[in-house]
Order: sequence, then structure tokens, then C-alpha cells
Amino acid sequence: MPIDTGDTAWVLAAAALVMFMTPGLALFYGGLVRAKNVLGTIMQSFFALALVSVLWVLIGYTLAFGKDAGGGIIGGLDFIGFKGVGPAPSDTYATTVPHIAFSLYQLMFAIITPALITGAIAERMRFSAYVLFLGLWSILVYSPVAHWVFADGFLGLVHVGALDFAGGTVVHINAGIAALAAILYMGKRRGFGREAMVPHNVPMVITGAAILWFGWFGFNAGSALGANGLAASAFANTHLATAAAVLGWLIPERAKHGKATTIGAATGAVAGLVAITPAAGFVEPWAALVIGFVAGAVCWKAVDLKTRIGYDDSLDVVGVHFVGGVVGALLTGVFASAAVNAFSGSLAQFGKQALAVGVTIAFSFLMTLLILKVVDVLLGGVRVPEEEEVTGLDLSQHSEVGYTFQDRGGSLAAGHDEPAGAEPVGAVDREGAR
Repeated sequence: MPIDTGDTAWVLAAAALVMFMTPGLALFYGGLVRAKNVLGTIMQSFFALALVSVLWVLIGYTLAFGKDAGGGIIGGLDFIGFKGVGPAPSDTYATTVPHIAFSLYQLMFAIITPALITGAIAERMRFSAYVLFLGLWSILVYSPVAHWVFADGFLGLVHVGALDFAGGTVVHINAGIAALAAILYMGKRRGFGREAMVPHNVPMVITGAAILWFGWFGFNAGSALGANGLAASAFANTHLATAAAVLGWLIPERAKHGKATTIGAATGAVAGLVAITPAAGFVEPWAALVIGFVAGAVCWKAVDLKTRIGYDDSLDVVGVHFVGGVVGALLTGVFASAAVNAFSGSLAQFGKQALAVGVTIAFSFLMTLLILKVVDVLLGGVRVPEEEEVTGLDLSQHSEVGYTFQDRGGSLAAGHDEPAGAEPVGAVDREGAR
């Protein structure tokens, strides 16, 4: 099939939009942590752009999208080192665009998925441990799950028949359950439950959320792999679900706490984006509104329960990406419409969705624990020592500070968190606001 210039232009633009999501995530996460950890948190997302890109070319892409090596488990080595990935169309994937355009579009998904995990273990992981974990997880967890669902693996349309338009299982459930494994392995931050761990820059959070909302049009509408009606449908569903999720989050938040918070609105928007991801190309607009609203409310409740359960999910990756991903994946099986795509919701389809969710949870959780143990043994620890955690990751891991200020005498002082007992004006405790 000849290359279609319109499809190619859209896929390249969508790839750029998805790439921009990772810096958006860096700002979203960076604003939510304390000032002494802003650069360490941003660096984790930014570094993923570099390392995962190199690994994707060398081995990741072929394991995910190479011809099935048997049993629908993993791709073969057809495309190792991007061998045969060039300007001609692929024989299998996105046959109207250059193969290299498709592979780079998929790369952007591979980058942001492990970056999502960092929000759960923010403020306490050694950078060297993160680098090794990032590389191993990208190859050993992300690529196999991508093969199972996006390629000719056993969970995809050819075999089990689970629907995942743009990565509900591959990205969000995969990263969300890995985040839970990492939380359980690494333990709580020093002072968790005793000290107020206040987001240091709420405008940064909103900016990051806005970038994510913007980039997500490439994430979902780009997954149509063409400039066509399906892309338009996915675009509309993405926006509508996100808008509804903001309401779904803020209504119960205000009912319980008496205030609708800015951070709540931003987090609710992300919950809607997560939930509509698997459904974007399968449901009608009214269903997108339902999925978004339900996701906003359910994810709010999941985050609200966090303090009662007692686990330290620093930036609510489990409560938003895992819970929202499960909600979206299951509701795809309920609301899929043949009027949009060639599938209809049914009890059988719901069962297929549940199977894909369960398999992804089990595999990613166990593999993440194993990878963390290997990293722990090889590097002599995945967590920074207590004194370095108190100092903050910016100084202890990168010898930098996020902010410097000039005092009245004209000398420069490094920006840091407030002294013990101090509370910045207008600050909102992330847990207390929920």
C-alpha cells in the first residue's frame, strides 16, 4: 500500500504531541513534590526521554513489534537495532505511513510509561538505581506487554480479543501496578504521616496537567494511525471524558472537604485522560462522558482512602493511573459501539477486558518486584540514605537546587523547604485537601 501523506503528517505530529507529554509529566510531578526534590523529580522524566529512546532502537522495539517468536509472548529480533525500519511502510503495522514513523510514535509511549512510576516513589530513590531500574523495566516489562496487546501477542485482537485503543493496559495499568510494587518494596518517605508534605508549586502542577491534556490528543487520536474519522472520534472522546472527570473529582471533594481544589481539578483531569485511553476509539461521545465522570469519582475515592490504608503513594500514581486504567479498560467492554469501530460492548467482551487486566497486573507486579530486588543487590540499595533524603534529592543526587533567591543584602541563597513548623502561605496538604 502506498504511503499516504496526510496519515504520515498526522502520525508524526501525534508523535511530537506524545513526546511533549513526558516534559508535561515532569512539571506535573515536579510541582507536587517539596522544593528540595523538584529537580530530582523532573530529571527522572527527562532522563527517560534519553535512555528509553536508545534502548528502543537497540532492542525494545523488536521485542514489542517484531514478528511473534512463539505463543504470543514476545516479538522476535527482526528489527534489532532498527534493522529494516525505514521510510517504506510496514507490512503489518500502519501500512499507510513509513515504518520509522510508526516506530517513533510507539517510542513515545515506551518513554512515558516507566516515567509514570516515578510519581509513586518520588523523593526517595537513588538516581543510579532509577537508571538501572528504568532500563530493565522498559525491556523486561513494557516491551512484552506492548507485544501482548498492540502487536500479535496473546491478549490482542487475534487471540483473546481484549480492546485497548491507546494503552489502558499497556501504559496505565502496567505502570500503576508497578508503582504499587515499588511502593511496597521501598517503603514510606521519612516523616510520612508525621510531617505535612506540601506541594511546593501548584501553578507548575496545573501547567503540567494542561500539557498532558494537550499531548493526550496525540496519545489517543494518534492511535488511529491515520488522519480519518476514527482519529476525530478519539479526539472528541479524549476531551469530553477529561472534562467530565474534573467534575467527577471535584463534586465529591467539595462535598467532603468543603472546597474544590486546584490540585484536585488537575488530578481529576489526568484520571479522565487515563480512563478514556483504552476506550477512545471504541465508544460514542456520551459514553466518554460517563467513563470520565465515573473515573474522576472513583479515582478521588481511591486517593481519599490512601491515608487510611497507610501506603505512601507520593503523587497518587496507584490511585489515578492504576485505578483509572482498570476503570477505563473494564468500561470499554461495556460501552464499545459498532457505530464507532467494529466492536460492541457485551458480557463476553467485559470478560476479555478483565482477563487482560488480570494478566497485566500479575505480570507487571511480580516482574517489578524482581527487578527492584536485582537493582538493590547490584547497587547496594535502591533508596537514598536517610541524611540524603532529609537534604533532598536535588543536592544529594544532582548537586543542584531548583531555586535561588537574592536576600536584602544582595547575596544568593538556595531555595529550600520551609523550616520545621513553618507553612507557606496558601499551601494545601495534598492528603488533607482530599
